[in-house]
Amino acid sequence: MKEVEEINLKIGHGIEEDVNANPISPRQVLIVKYEDIVDFGIPPGKFRENIVVSEIKSNDFIPGSVISFDSGAAIRLTFYCEPCKRIAHLVDTLKSLHAKRGILGVVINSGFIRVGNDFQIQTGKFPALSENPYERFLEFIVKIPAGKVVTYKHILEAIGVDKSYIRAIPTYLKKASDDNYPIHRILDSQGYLTKYSPNQKNKLESEGIIINNLYSSNSFIKYFVDYSKYLYQDEKYYLI
Repeated sequence: MKEVEEINLKIGHGIEEDVNANPISPRQVLIVKYEDIVDFGIPPGKFRENIVVSEIKSNDFIPGSVISFDSGAAIRLTFYCEPCKRIAHLVDTLKSLHAKRGILGVVINSGFIRVGNDFQIQTGKFPALSENPYERFLEFIVKIPAGKVVTYKHILEAIGVDKSYIRAIPTYLKKASDDNYPIHRILDSQGYLTKYSPNQKNKLESEGIIINNLYSSNSFIKYFVDYSKYLYQDEKYYLI
């Protein structure tokens, strides 16, 4: 983390040269309200935020709003950033930071922004994303079109959670009905078919996806997909 006078917001990317830049992530940018961190006596930067804004009404600074800058750059606010252990030393209890640690967002229009720039905020421009990762998981997988697949790793990026959540994906798949959600289009991180979708092989083949066979040492057949050919990577997912 370093303090700068200017950043370049790039649509379908995030902040130029930022480690969290990702075309499909809902957490490209973290914005905090100056008045919130002042209440805690915490100086800017300690929340690991990217942008600090001030003189903004709390009723306007909510997920679903759009912040627009004079340069034309704009950010869609997606969901509140969850308090985590990285900042636990700053407060007595993480519960006190609920809805105060800032709001995550995605860049929906490119442009440079500088310290001191004016901005406008519009509420209700987009639906707020759920703070529940499982609900974001469901919202994302229904967007996967026929003939495309995603992996566990891709899902983690798309729903904006830490890598440790990979252990939760099998549980999510068990909870999601194959009749209501296209979980047959989900592969594990290596591209192998999973055990959570009945007839996954036939369903994928019916959508034009080529399934490959791999024989293990005990002659057990494992099926996998060269997912690089079929990966769903729609960076417009959070732009519309």
